[in-house]
Amino acid sequence: MARISGVNIPSNKRVVIALTYIYGIGSKIAKDICNKVDLEESKRVNQLSDDEIAKIREIIDADHMVEGNLRRNVSLNIKRLTDLGCYRGLRHRKGLPVRGQRTNSNARTRKGKAVAIAGKKKAPKG
Repeated sequence: MARISGVNIPSNKRVVIALTYIYGIGSKIAKDICNKVDLEESKRVNQLSDDEIAKIREIIDADHMVEGNLRRNVSLNIKRLTDLGCYRGLRHRKGLPVRGQRTNSNARTRKGKAVAIAGKKKAPKG
């Protein structure tokens, strides 16, 4: 198993897919990294030499903010918005969607599981 920026990337997957296990690297950036190192996209992680892994490590360290630094940066940005008290910060604080989505019928991921209204009884028939 190769270890890149603190993450054990799976050895049986293709390099492009395995790099996306690192927080902050998506498929586009993974392809760019493979192009810079001159790797074939079909190559697997266990087929990489130590030199190629070292080159991948150097490119990620030099050009991309990943893992702990990126997580810290994102959390500081959210904290800044909440401290300012701006609209986006208030939405973060309340746990509601931040980017203008509707909340009347959706937003269950952000709002959490729906809670039944206690004490509400059905109207009697007749």
